[in-house]
Formats: sequence, C-alpha cells, structure tokens
Amino acid sequence: MRFLIAGLGSIGRRHLRNLLALGERDIVLYRTGRSTLPDDELQGFVTETDLTAALNHKPDAVIVANPTAYHLDVAIPAAEAGCHLLIEKPISHTLDRIDQLQAAVQRTGAKVLVGYQFRYHPGLMAIHQWLQEGRIGKPLYAHAHWGEYLPDWHPWEDYRGSYAARADQGGGVTITLSHPIDYLRWLLGEVELRWHWAAELGNLEMDVEDTAELWLEFATGAVGSVHLDYLQRPPDHHLLILGTGGTCGWDNKDGISRLFEVSSNEWKSFNPSPRFERNQMFLDELHNFIGVIEGTQEAKCSLEDGIALLKLVMP
Repeated sequence: MRFLIAGLGSIGRRHLRNLLALGERDIVLYRTGRSTLPDDELQGFVTETDLTAALNHKPDAVIVANPTAYHLDVAIPAAEAGCHLLIEKPISHTLDRIDQLQAAVQRTGAKVLVGYQFRYHPGLMAIHQWLQEGRIGKPLYAHAHWGEYLPDWHPWEDYRGSYAARADQGGGVTITLSHPIDYLRWLLGEVELRWHWAAELGNLEMDVEDTAELWLEFATGAVGSVHLDYLQRPPDHHLLILGTGGTCGWDNKDGISRLFEVSSNEWKSFNPSPRFERNQMFLDELHNFIGVIEGTQEAKCSLEDGIALLKLVMP
C-alpha cells in the first residue's frame, strides 16, 4: 500500500515514524518546507512540493497532517483521485467546502478516518464500556477539563507561528483542543451546543482565543460542560461523569479510569498496561485506518463524526 503524508510538522513526522514501525515503506511526502523541524529523518523519501505531482504517484491512502485551514485543499483533490483519507482533527476550521468533500468521497468510494486519537485511549475505552453496560445508571452530567500551556507544546519553535495560535491557519483553543467535545459525543451520544464563551485571557500575543467554556445538552437529557485553555501549568486533562447509579472518571495524567457503583458502594479502577504510552493511541489509529481501507474494521471516528463535531462548534 502506498501512503502519501501531506504536512511534515510534528504530527506528520509522528505518522511517518509509526508507518515505518508498522512495516510500511512505500511512502511519499508532500510538504511546503515550512516545518521548523530538521529534515534528517525525511531523507530518502520521494518528496514533492506540488500536490498534483504528489497525487501523480497514485497513493492508495493520504494522511492529511498540514495546518487545519489547509486540510480541505488536500483532502478534496485526494478524495477525487480515489485515495482513502486519514484527516487529522479537526476536518477544517470552517464548514465551507465540506459538501465538496462529502460529494467526492461518495463519488469515488474513498474511505475516511478522522484523527481524534483519544477514542483509542484504553482508559476512555473502559469508560465507554462501563456506560454501555449501564454501570453508573442513567448519565446525568459530565464535565471535561483540558488546560495546557501552549508555549510548552513545541519548545523548539515560537508558538506564535504555530497553527494553534493563528486564525489564518485554523487555530484557537476551541477547535485545536476539541478532543473532549468529540469523546463526550462518542461516550454519551448526540449533543447540541447550548452556550459557548471564548476569549483571550492570557496575553499570549495571538489573534485567537486561549480559553473557552461550553455547555452541552445531550439527546438523552444529560448535560455537560467543557473547559479548554492554552494557559494551565502544569497541564490537566480529566473527565467526570455522574449517573443515577454511580460515578466514573478518567485522568490523562496517569491514564487511570475509576468507577463508583452505588450498588456495591465501592470504587474500582482500570489501569492501562504499564507499557502504555501516548504514541500507542496513534499506532492504534493507524491500525484502524489500515483496517478501514482493507474492509476489516469500521472507522472509530468517521467522516460523519468529524463533520458533526465541526457543526457543533462552528458559529
């Protein structure tokens, strides 16, 4: 299978390394050369700076890992060429041209996976199973919190030039840290946004918001809140769900999920394997992508899921 990676920033490099770890060697690179990372690990790969030339290599699959605002510039032509797509989250920073992507996918039969990798976290998968089993009764309220200081994300570069900090590249904390919104929908079902507040509080010299609060209402009647920020030190990412028969939660710091059932009046814990590390989510995501292409697996996060998230947070 031939892969094309579009965008060779940190996430594109991660996908490259993971493809190699999975034994994939037929890889073409499409890049603009604006990455602030050294080029050493890219040596030896066919590299193109023009998308048409890159697609002329007839890749079977394209990994869209360039800045958010340019995702559809790659995804639509790739889908029109019949390539399967792994699109890094979010699909775009706007709903414009989403219909073109859908039409191209439908016309060519291209398969799509959206890169919300936290759906592959074993701790969150445990919570998903507990909820499916009704272990906390009927969910009533959920809260997700993710705060992480943006200047610490990529210490090798000036954060102000990164896509996360620039409106013209589709940045801003709401869309860049939209993982909790996605996994809440995965865990609790269809949802509507009732209230969204966002502002720049931290004087980080950006033209996007660094803090956001969202209030959600789920079709089941449950409600939820989400806090996102680019400011918190040390970082904190956790989830809490309250139900009629108990409580469950997860903390990204240690990966552990905890369950309290009223019926037993005790806490139980799920601990990921000691060998689990963050990159495993991305490896599992690639496994899923290959399985989707081969027809042996369903997409953990489908194109429809990615579009639903975008519609939820876009004004």
